[in-house]
Amino acid sequence: MRNYLQNNPTAFDPDEVGILAGALDDAWEIVKASGAHLDGNAQAVRDALAKHIVEEAQRGELNERKLRDGALAHFARMNLPAGPHSEK
Repeated sequence: MRNYLQNNPTAFDPDEVGILAGALDDAWEIVKASGAHLDGNAQAVRDALAKHIVEEAQRGELNERKLRDGALAHFARMNLPAGPHSEK
């Protein structure tokens, strides 16, 4: 999250950055535990989660759970290529 914010500067105080980072870390752990086939897209997915969280925070949402859940919903809508173990 801190890397994303360095590349996309915005005005969040340190406590808010902690909330955003916590939401991203939690969302990322859930994505990894889900068994999703990221197949070389892991960094792109993590970046997309971070971007979504920052955009929601810029709109005023600073509830860590809501940020995490929104990022996970965004992930569910992402159109990732099917992995080798995906059903066709």
